[in-house]
Amino acid sequence: MIYAQTACLEFNLSIFKPHKIIILNHKLMQQLIECVPNFSEGLDLSVIKQITNEIELIDGVRLLNVDPGKATNRTVVTFVGGPQAVTDAAFLAIKKAGELIDMSKHKGEHPRMGATDVCPLIPIANISMEETAQWAQKLGERVGKELQIPVYLYEAAQSNKERSNLSVIRAGEYEGFFKKIKLPEWKPDFGPTEFDAKRGATVIGARDFLVAYNVNLNTTSTRRANSIAFDVREAGRVKREGDPINGKIVTDAQGNPVSIPGTLKSVKAIGWFIEEYGVAQISMNLTNINITPLHIAFDEVCKKASERGIRVTGSELVGLVPLKSLLDAGKYFLQKQQRSIGVSEKELIKIAIKTMGLDELGPFKPEERIIEYLLKETSSGKLVNMTLTDFADETASESPAPGGGSISAYVGSLGISLATMVANLSSHKKGWDSRWEEFSTWAEKGQKIKDELTKLVDLDTAAFNKIMEAFSLPKASDEEKAFRKQAIQNATKFAIEVPFKVMQLSFESLNVIKAMAETGNPNSVSDAGVGALCARSAVMGAFMNVRINAGGYDDKTYVNDIIAKGKDIEIKTIALEAEVLKIVNEKIGV
Repeated sequence: MIYAQTACLEFNLSIFKPHKIIILNHKLMQQLIECVPNFSEGLDLSVIKQITNEIELIDGVRLLNVDPGKATNRTVVTFVGGPQAVTDAAFLAIKKAGELIDMSKHKGEHPRMGATDVCPLIPIANISMEETAQWAQKLGERVGKELQIPVYLYEAAQSNKERSNLSVIRAGEYEGFFKKIKLPEWKPDFGPTEFDAKRGATVIGARDFLVAYNVNLNTTSTRRANSIAFDVREAGRVKREGDPINGKIVTDAQGNPVSIPGTLKSVKAIGWFIEEYGVAQISMNLTNINITPLHIAFDEVCKKASERGIRVTGSELVGLVPLKSLLDAGKYFLQKQQRSIGVSEKELIKIAIKTMGLDELGPFKPEERIIEYLLKETSSGKLVNMTLTDFADETASESPAPGGGSISAYVGSLGISLATMVANLSSHKKGWDSRWEEFSTWAEKGQKIKDELTKLVDLDTAAFNKIMEAFSLPKASDEEKAFRKQAIQNATKFAIEVPFKVMQLSFESLNVIKAMAETGNPNSVSDAGVGALCARSAVMGAFMNVRINAGGYDDKTYVNDIIAKGKDIEIKTIALEAEVLKIVNEKIGV
């Protein structure tokens, strides 16, 4: 079990615990939701383990994270699966938390009102927010009825928008709910109207994906941290006359306080001091990372902190983060340096981690913190993850795969990689500073093609294996024969489509290669030439695989069409390669 000591605000996704492997294929699993319950225990790991054990009892659920925080005395758990499995697991976890946690003895930095303080469901794949909200409502009803815990619905699951905001529901916290629950407007959606002194109340709902993010400051002052939080959060601060802290609150005609909005939309934030780290933090919920991405939130906090004489020393993510958030951050910080963004995914992530100081308080391991990495099948990328020697040995072995299709894809990826290298070298060439963006754009295109071709290395071998599996199906009865025949045809079509995609991408790569031969760093023109040779070989090699697999496909209209398209690509490739080599040879001149 992996545990990370972190502080959190509501929240959210978390660190991977590699335990039992359940393959979650979005195409095979009809619907996929994520559940991120927050339990009011962050100190006793045995209690936390008993709760997560309940989650793992349910088949079809994958536990991604267990993320306890000492200062908050709170643990964020993340798991995914089908709606029924996830809600069953959530119910068992809520039940066990109520048995083990005594809220009358609980203390912590984070606002809380129950043993299971909040339990959001988040749509991940093939399910709408409306459907997810219905599952949250079913879970809330079950918890209220069977466990007799007061339940409040929030966000998309709550029809009454006056009580859909979590912070509004939780206002008064555990200590204030003994009176609050008696108010007619705060009658629970489900369960008793008596506040449970031991288990408290639970908030269950459906919401979009959010990122929980803390920024570290070189101060111990909670007041100053809060001032920065008020500067940036969307809600801003209450407007006052004269003194911004002690001045009289300004109200509108209806007597409501007037607010000064903060600078960041879709951001909630507070300032607090974390004794565990000895620093103050700005603790944020980025509720819509399309509106305010991670890197913008970081930069804005840096700016506002600097205006107050405070320095940002680093930051921490509480839980998981989408891959795009870190890739966008890496590109953003490279662009600020006027450097090429056409670098590898790994390099972009490294830039993001180092720039935002995500590893200041502890190691930041992308394979444990990026949600897409956690949901990958463990068997994926078998070939591309090999060393060069192992890949060559595997190819040379008596096994029929990898064969020409995979090798063609790999040769194509090497060709465009060379062109991308020329683009990056040109972007950083001394005296060419004004052209960095031009070459960065070419490098980014090259990286995209390279990544797609690299994936096709394994996909071509997978296509071959699908044909072999189809041929091994039973054929004792007419029904089995018909099923086997259709499976062979489906696998054969897939085995045609994969190398044809290699052809398309490798031909497309020649445009980047030609541009680098024409305008790139002249010292690297030979690299562009070798890239062209690779691209041509990839196209012609992949076309051989298209043709040989097309011979076994019954739909001759489809076959004739794909062969005609392939011939056209091959002819154009040979002509374009000749153009590139002419440019290269003229520039070499010897």
